[in-house]
Amino acid sequence: MRLFELITLNLRVGTAATALRRLEAGLATASGQLMGCWLSEIGQQNRIALLRGFPDEATRQAERERLLLVGDAFGVAEYLLQMHIGDYSLFPFLQPLIPGAHGPFYELREYDLIPNGLAPTLAGWEKAVGPRTGEAYSPVYAAFFATSGRLPRYLHIWPYASLEQRLDIRTRAVQDGVWPPENSAPQLREMHSTVYLPAAFSPLR
Repeated sequence: MRLFELITLNLRVGTAATALRRLEAGLATASGQLMGCWLSEIGQQNRIALLRGFPDEATRQAERERLLLVGDAFGVAEYLLQMHIGDYSLFPFLQPLIPGAHGPFYELREYDLIPNGLAPTLAGWEKAVGPRTGEAYSPVYAAFFATSGRLPRYLHIWPYASLEQRLDIRTRAVQDGVWPPENSAPQLREMHSTVYLPAAFSPLR
């Protein structure tokens, strides 16, 4: 599976717990494979991130149209301030981690690139991601390049057992010269990061 979507739902204050219960019920009748569902912990608050995978573009498009035409497919419209949906393709040399307990802290990092920055970014990642995800450091869930919205940009998702582990691994990876990938900085325009915790029903937890 190489086609994905990331839905972010910005909610009214104090509604996240109820919204997650309704979202779980709404997803039961939806197409696509639920990969992960998280609630923001560090970064913009009251935000749910929902990652789904699709076997082909036709299935993804049909689900997108269903979601829009139903109007409240997830049952959270009364709590919703804003919804954003982005389409993504998996980096061709990566396979996502299998569902399970890899967190509970998941950092979703999204980078806007210069106009010709995607190809060099992929080349750098292909060379560096093996050492960075080796036994001495930590796995990446996956990385994806966007195919809709602001382009080019890419998304990478990193699970950590704790915030202390995150700081330790990121610090050592830089000190050891393992990360960031070679020639990555010149490709970047903006960087955004949010740390999430998984919903009770999230396959990634």
